[in-house]
Amino acid sequence: MSPIMKSILNADSEARYLTPGEIEQIKIFTANADRRLRLVKAITENRQNIIKQSGNQLFQKRPDIISPGGNAYGQEMTATCLRDMDYYLRLVTYSIVAGDSTPIQEIGVVGVRQMYRSLGTPIEAVAESIRMMKNVVTSMIAAEDVSEVNGYFNSIIAAMQ
Repeated sequence: MSPIMKSILNADSEARYLTPGEIEQIKIFTANADRRLRLVKAITENRQNIIKQSGNQLFQKRPDIISPGGNAYGQEMTATCLRDMDYYLRLVTYSIVAGDSTPIQEIGVVGVRQMYRSLGTPIEAVAESIRMMKNVVTSMIAAEDVSEVNGYFNSIIAAMQ
């Protein structure tokens, strides 16, 4: 949930106006909107390259998942793995826009461990793919933006553990 909605809901639940502190938080949030949107645009425009590079790194580090019997063995299963990576990258962009990890928590990671376990997918390989994407993304953005982006990737990784 964005800081704006949090402030509004908190104030409304207490039947009060926004406090100066809440207004200041909203001011900071809106002042950083251009930076967040710039980050989302960069990730979105480079998503295919991010997924391709991250996938290649994952498959080099974890050849077991693309070998016979692995969960990403064969063209169709490899494509499924890359599709899942794209899904998580998209969740990161949603969270950047929102300014918090609510989209990741509410849309993307509820029940993910159980789902992957039931499919026999090694969760540590999925978490590794998220780390690979984090590394690729952070290598292409400005240093001052790295900490914000890292937090969202780390949120997904933590949900997998």
